[in-house]
Amino acid sequence: MTLDPATRDAVLGSIPNLRAFAISLCGNVDRADDLVQETVLRALANIDSFQPGTNMAAWLFTILRNLFRSEYRKRRREVEDVEGKYADNMKSQPDQEGRIELQEFRAALAQLPSDQREALILVGASGFSYEEAAEICGVAVGTIKSRLNRARARLASILAIGHVSDIGPDRATLAATSPPLPPGQAAV
Repeated sequence: MTLDPATRDAVLGSIPNLRAFAISLCGNVDRADDLVQETVLRALANIDSFQPGTNMAAWLFTILRNLFRSEYRKRRREVEDVEGKYADNMKSQPDQEGRIELQEFRAALAQLPSDQREALILVGASGFSYEEAAEICGVAVGTIKSRLNRARARLASILAIGHVSDIGPDRATLAATSPPLPPGQAAV
């Protein structure tokens, strides 16, 4: 990309005013400098969209303002965690077991009769109501409910699920990823 000297001078000449504007927006010199740098980079990357003869400073200020607003919207959703309290409480389960369980589930699902599998996928996975699933399959609502009940029972049998606590991480994984208990309190 070749930049003509007049355009380059106009961009560089606007930096002090862009910096002052950025500081007034964010109140932090370091963040303001980052914002000005990003503004200049974006302006240079999109210089072809600048209309010659129009106000270069206004175009640059618009880019800066839009960048600031985008960054502000992103940061509004972030939680500041200077002391690390939130990060200390964040734990994730290892995904190896989840992958194995998904493979086992797929194999068990394949063992179901097609009408039961269809009902389970429509209602359980796709979120259709019993009535909508019945309409899609061209059967009565009671038939969908019956197929779904048999599918769930068969899956539980194939996967050896006797209780809802059998689903998800085992006790050892839960113990390793749970926050510590207060002194004197026993694990359940």
